Amino acid sequence: MFLFKVATVNVTCGKDFMSILVGEEFFKYHKVDVDSVHLTNTTCRAHKEEINGSSFFAVQTPMLQYTVCGGKPLEKNITHVAYSLTLMSDPSINGEIVRSPAVQIEYKCVYPYIRRLSLAFPIFSYSSEVMFKVDEVDARVEMSLFKDHTYTEAFTSAPTIKLSDQVYVQIQVTEPEDFFHLKVNECWATQTAQSHDKSGFTHTLLANGCASDKTTSFVKHSAQERGNGEGSTVRYSFDMFRFESEPHGFYLHCTVHLCTAEDKNSCISECKSVSKREVVLNEQAQNLLSYGPIKREVPDRPMPNILALVIPLGVIWTLGIFLLILISIAKAGIRRHMPNS
Repeated sequence: MFLFKVATVNVTCGKDFMSILVGEEFFKYHKVDVDSVHLTNTTCRAHKEEINGSSFFAVQTPMLQYTVCGGKPLEKNITHVAYSLTLMSDPSINGEIVRSPAVQIEYKCVYPYIRRLSLAFPIFSYSSEVMFKVDEVDARVEMSLFKDHTYTEAFTSAPTIKLSDQVYVQIQVTEPEDFFHLKVNECWATQTAQSHDKSGFTHTLLANGCASDKTTSFVKHSAQERGNGEGSTVRYSFDMFRFESEPHGFYLHCTVHLCTAEDKNSCISECKSVSKREVVLNEQAQNLLSYGPIKREVPDRPMPNILALVIPLGVIWTLGIFLLILISIAKAGIRRHMPNS
């Protein structure tokens, strides 16, 4: 007859960490002390915690230490990514032989990886964002336009921008913060709210994560700010333009891609050789954000100068009167010189 002890396990999947709590009774049953409990890498060790009068062995692992602590290769598909760690005890040594660890618990955390972010209706708001939920983790991606290069004041209504000014775009993963890397793959403008409407003109700004329009550039003001695919925020700007025919305003559309810290290299584009390295992504892995309309500010027409109209009119009347006087004088002179009949 075999007896076994069921472990009380509590796993927490935070936005930038994973943690596990296991009841102390389970380790006492296996005669394992807290000093001998660790992750695959023995430097990532457990400690004892008291919660509501109960004792637990606990390990909290920051995501930045996931690989260092012995995290397994990520399991991922087009919808989510799974992180796996193993909590274990030191192996049992009996003389010159080593047995498997008395305790070995594998635990996982599943996070959202990719979602289609689309708005199936015309957008007239001042920002575009989508919220989605996988398991117990919420993720939000937002696109906004700002009034200048400082990115401190966003437009609070549909923006109207002069042709001589720049358009400042920010796309950001707002939830969870600083967990995903964000890559903006494509950005283009259309005359209608439909992103793939072929009935009107379109203009490409970004392609394969790189600038396509000659005025488009990614914005980095400091060492803390990162380029496309290197962090959770992407900023870029381009010169304002208008389409040749009505409507002159446009809607901005961008496809985005979420990468984990472990898979961040797939978010980096080699823009020096775009023609040689085209990034091919599964259509289901494309996320779409749309913003608009963005209107062109029409300069005020100058008011007509009333004086400029009055003065020439007065001159004409003066000349007319003067000519009438001359004609009258000439007629009077002719009468005086005529012989009396």
